[in-house]
Amino acid sequence: MAGGVWGRARDAPVGALTLTALAEGIQASQGQPMRPPSKGPQPEHELEPETEPGGVAAISTAAQEPCSPPHAQEPAPEGPYQAPQSSWKEGTLADLALYTAACLEEAGFAGTQSTALTLSSALEAQGERLEDQVHALVLGLLAQVPSLAEGRPRRAALRVLSALALEHAQDVVWALLPCSLPLDGAAAELWRSLSRNQRVNGQVLVQLLWALKGAAGPELEALAATRALGEMLAVSGCVGATRGFYPHLLLVLVTQLHELARGGGARSPDTSKVLTPTHQGPPHSHASCTVEALKALLTGDGSRMVVTCMEQAGGWRRLVGAHTHLEGVLLLASAMVAHADHHLRGLFADLLPRLRSANDKQRLTAIAFFTGLLQSWPTARLLREEVILERLRAWQGDPEPTVRWLGLLGLGHLALNRRKVRGWAGQDGAGYATGLPRSLPPQVRHVSALLPALLGALGEGDARLVGAALGALRRLLLRPRAPVQLLSTELGPRLPPLLDDARDSVRASAVGLLGTLVRRGRGGLRVGLRGPLRRLVLKSLVPLLLCLHDPNLDASESSEWTLARCDHALRWGLLEEMVTVAHYDSPEALSLICHRMVHLYPSHVPRFLSQTQGYLRSPQDHLRRAASMLIGFLVYHTSPSHVNQDLVDSLFQDLGQLHSDPQPAVVAAAQVSSQQVALLAHTQGPRQRLRFPHLHLRPASPARPLPVYPDSLFCRRSVAGRWSCSAPG
Repeated sequence: MAGGVWGRARDAPVGALTLTALAEGIQASQGQPMRPPSKGPQPEHELEPETEPGGVAAISTAAQEPCSPPHAQEPAPEGPYQAPQSSWKEGTLADLALYTAACLEEAGFAGTQSTALTLSSALEAQGERLEDQVHALVLGLLAQVPSLAEGRPRRAALRVLSALALEHAQDVVWALLPCSLPLDGAAAELWRSLSRNQRVNGQVLVQLLWALKGAAGPELEALAATRALGEMLAVSGCVGATRGFYPHLLLVLVTQLHELARGGGARSPDTSKVLTPTHQGPPHSHASCTVEALKALLTGDGSRMVVTCMEQAGGWRRLVGAHTHLEGVLLLASAMVAHADHHLRGLFADLLPRLRSANDKQRLTAIAFFTGLLQSWPTARLLREEVILERLRAWQGDPEPTVRWLGLLGLGHLALNRRKVRGWAGQDGAGYATGLPRSLPPQVRHVSALLPALLGALGEGDARLVGAALGALRRLLLRPRAPVQLLSTELGPRLPPLLDDARDSVRASAVGLLGTLVRRGRGGLRVGLRGPLRRLVLKSLVPLLLCLHDPNLDASESSEWTLARCDHALRWGLLEEMVTVAHYDSPEALSLICHRMVHLYPSHVPRFLSQTQGYLRSPQDHLRRAASMLIGFLVYHTSPSHVNQDLVDSLFQDLGQLHSDPQPAVVAAAQVSSQQVALLAHTQGPRQRLRFPHLHLRPASPARPLPVYPDSLFCRRSVAGRWSCSAPG
């Protein structure tokens, strides 16, 4: 700070100066050395208060101290920050502004508006207008703040900045933004001072929001505005100033992350450091700055639990990922539904026009948020049911798979909402199969419209779409009076192929859906009803048993759970054996399961064998071995009259091909099972010549020997979990 200003203040008491004299005196003192303060008596008439044209008393007669800040004549402290050299005009204006604010503070005028009026009057006395000098004033203040001492001098500078922002917020913001890259201590302090002033922080935040929206992509202006937002929102109480545009600001920040992720801006080397909770220090990349601004916005509003949930679920990392951003948006929406429901209505209303945006990133982000908010029943009520359902169904025809995926997730949320969707036609939705009459309430017709879209998505090639459809169907089954009979019929031809899907997530979800279906229909299964469901269970029994050996933990656990539901519903009494097979790969337990299946369903034995035979050609070693063992036990326990010669010959051929398998465990199991098939053929009487001359058949006997299989070389699930043994890949 130039010493002439503060030296001028010591020449006479504050009350001796009018605003005009103040302006003229400061202008005359530029470039002149400081003079010692006058110690002589002052004329009495100079001590009288004077009134400015704006109606604000400039000086109070009660002021007895001269306007002089401490350490005014000391040199500026040295440090890493080097203040830029301002022009003569900027220095004059900054000196005038600081001195005016300091005098008002000492005289008892602490209000921001009083500072603005007084400063405007002082400039008018020189023939200048305040609005024409805002940029110069801001740059002058920015240059002088680092050299000002803590206390009254610095408070005066910050008050001048707030006074300027009160009437000229846009000019102040656009003057500060270029100085915010890099965001040094001086610029950060100015932003924080604007944030603390409740009369101006709302206007400044609005201007920053417009600056953020006006910059397309990861531009410097957007980065500067994001950093400024982060600084302001981190100040306690500032988020309250966003009332009225909080949802809009949040969506703009989230959409910016999508643009940065697709544009590569989120892959900065420091992003992972910023997103780590233990990392200390300011963020540097654009994406990390946006994440910090989002965290500050949520935390300042009392939604700290949203931030915590996002951290625990990895939501912040997903938000900045190019391929996981929409998953992060869904997590954020779910967290807000659970812990920040006071903003959901505003968000929902602000999302609606964005759903038709021409900007793909903005549209996809809005669709993901819209889908997530459907989990909230009060929020979903803002639109009529017909409108929401029609929009979700329309997205199923979108050429973009991501839009179809999000639409399916929305249908799932709609299905789970018990109050949103009520009632089904007839018992278990039987009315759907025969056509719904026009007299049914609209809720029933809307729910019935969910099924075609969900069932049609099961044939999609994208795993996300199939998984979302399976999840939505499972939610339908969780509702009271779920359409078990209808879904059993519709899923009969669709679900079994998904039990053998090559995608782990699809396979696990399909098995889980079958378990949920059996659980909801167990009452009818026990009394001999549910024909379609019983047929579906028997058709899926072999895939479920083989899935117990699946190396994917989700699929194997889901299969174990589903088999337990089937055992409970059909009263097999095999729960212990199924758990033993799942965890210890026990041949003895598998033999007991096959014995029970053969005796309960003898007519289904040929289909059991044919289904298992298909797995002998699987590229996965564990499946070939498990299928060989299953065939051996089924053949051992079945009656020769239940298996025809063509099936026996086919089993001989496929098992023989496994004798040259590269896996020794598969070869050993295939040899034992081949012996059982040969023994079965021998007990059937004279047949055509077998194709395996190396098999030495024992003479026919009333009881065939029990097949004995060597211990599995594959890692069992219980051992893997207990001894950290890695599962086979």
